[in-house]
Amino acid sequence: MKRNNLDGKVVLIAGGAKNLGGLLSRDFAAKGAKVAIHYNSDQTKVEAEKTLTEIINSDGQAFLFQADLTKVENIKKLFEETKNRFGKVDIAINTVGMVLKKTYLETTEEEYDTMFDINSKVAYFFIQEAGKHLNDNGKICTIVTSLLAAYTGLYSTYAGSKAPVEHFTRMASKEFGNRGISVTGVAPGPMDTPFFYGQEEPEAVAYHTSASALGGLTDIKDIAPLVEFLVTDGWWITGQTIFANGGYTTR
Repeated sequence: MKRNNLDGKVVLIAGGAKNLGGLLSRDFAAKGAKVAIHYNSDQTKVEAEKTLTEIINSDGQAFLFQADLTKVENIKKLFEETKNRFGKVDIAINTVGMVLKKTYLETTEEEYDTMFDINSKVAYFFIQEAGKHLNDNGKICTIVTSLLAAYTGLYSTYAGSKAPVEHFTRMASKEFGNRGISVTGVAPGPMDTPFFYGQEEPEAVAYHTSASALGGLTDIKDIAPLVEFLVTDGWWITGQTIFANGGYTTR
């Protein structure tokens, strides 16, 4: 068995309430998966409830789980609660991330710690818990950033804290491979969501919009099908980070 439809699968999505994560939650549910939707803060609660309502109203199955995943015990609880609700976990996707655009010389120790907690620590222990809880032939995917292939300033803590995830992905894929578990990363270009605009001035938005070979910012509707492919029919791709950015950066 390796080809995998989604009917009856259990999909756990960290950061699954809004933006790319919300789209993934809705898409997976629409294709028959049961979805565990994690969100972090009270500020996201309204969007999380909206995503859940859309799924339930479409006869899908899902539940919400609010937690700060920088506390490892909360990652453990997320996987345990998903198994308690749905009996298993087949697919685990981590979309959690935080951007900081700031010069190297102005970045504080507190900002460094926050960025590495959210972008590196969460990713590491999310993959670890997925390795413990996923069924054999499960799938793990983490969202990183196309800045990993960029030569630029101002994003030292963002690109720097996402870079280790490539190594986590390789190591985990090697260790989990004998159970048929694939582990991948997806590196979008700057996405046309509020996540992007909060850090960028108009001139930078104009630059990023013009920088891709195919033109424009990355649309989350172009990323969701790739993630779905990697955790279903594309399971043979493992240990790799896929750059999906319209030619914004490449290696």
